[in-house]
Amino acid sequence: MFKALSNESRLQILQWLKEPEKHFVPHEGVDMREIGVCVSQVTDKLHMTQSTASQYLSILQRAGLIRTERIGKYTYYKRNEEKISELADFLNQKL
Repeated sequence: MFKALSNESRLQILQWLKEPEKHFVPHEGVDMREIGVCVSQVTDKLHMTQSTASQYLSILQRAGLIRTERIGKYTYYKRNEEKISELADFLNQKL
């Protein structure tokens, strides 16, 4: 989990996903708060290739910090607030 957080762009993705309506244009018919944000939206925001953005999202997903939902040909990403809260509690106890 700490490795996933060791990259500035991945931290930025988590910050954007905290309030997606402030940082992304919604996909038609998709509630970004409930469903999440499409990889293409993250790619555009990062100004990186889709493969790099997908790799960053995959790292965050494997760490449990984000969740995915597949709808049709799109995969949407949103924060895993439970896991982030657990991490924050752990850090508060240990530090």
